[in-house]
Amino acid sequence: MQAILLAGGLGTRLRSVVSDRPKPMALIEEKPFMEYVVHELSRHGVTDIIFAVGYKGSMVEDYFGDGSRFEAADGSGRLRIRYAYEEELLGTAGAIKNAGKLVTEDKFFVLNADTFYQIDYSRLVRMQKEQGLSMALVLREVPDVSRYGEAVLTDGRLTGFNEKTAEHRPGTINGGVYLLTRELLEDIPDGKVSLENEMIPRWLGEERALGGFVNDGYFIDIGIPEAYFQFIEDVKKGVVVW
Repeated sequence: MQAILLAGGLGTRLRSVVSDRPKPMALIEEKPFMEYVVHELSRHGVTDIIFAVGYKGSMVEDYFGDGSRFEAADGSGRLRIRYAYEEELLGTAGAIKNAGKLVTEDKFFVLNADTFYQIDYSRLVRMQKEQGLSMALVLREVPDVSRYGEAVLTDGRLTGFNEKTAEHRPGTINGGVYLLTRELLEDIPDGKVSLENEMIPRWLGEERALGGFVNDGYFIDIGIPEAYFQFIEDVKKGVVVW
């Protein structure tokens, strides 16, 4: 299967400790963080990857090349890697649209290159097929949903997204892993567009078939120094298994 990895952000919050490279290329035990993400995808049969790159994107391409020097973790062969460059910041949906010109399949994964989330990707595929979803996504539980925008599933269907609440209570939020169909890809306009703030709320309002599940697997976003150092420790301790 194919996946788009969103790697075009500026990573300003991490610059105090990682200033010479894009955030997803931050080194973890001599490997860039994004290589852990790519390796995890390949464990689940994703061997055709499109990097949506911007800031210092050439550094990503210099390291990963066409993917042929990387063996897929599922033993299926070599990876295929391509690049979609942004001339200007396009937002998450805009980056997906821009990278979509390289997508050749009817459905594909989308995830952030600075986030590591252990999930069962095949479960998303099954759910999308069995329920005829235009998009399937993964949510995660947090102890205090007031810090985020709440995402709500009702019987497996997405019924609320990025909803703000002042209540300090447990809840579910967007995990940032999606399985999109070409139907939705073609619906994204050109230019700067947000997936989270514009397209998903619009699709919900249009009553598109959006659904997913809540996952409790390991999750980390290395957007801040504390999380970056935590991931380094988790790799050293074997919490994150290569």
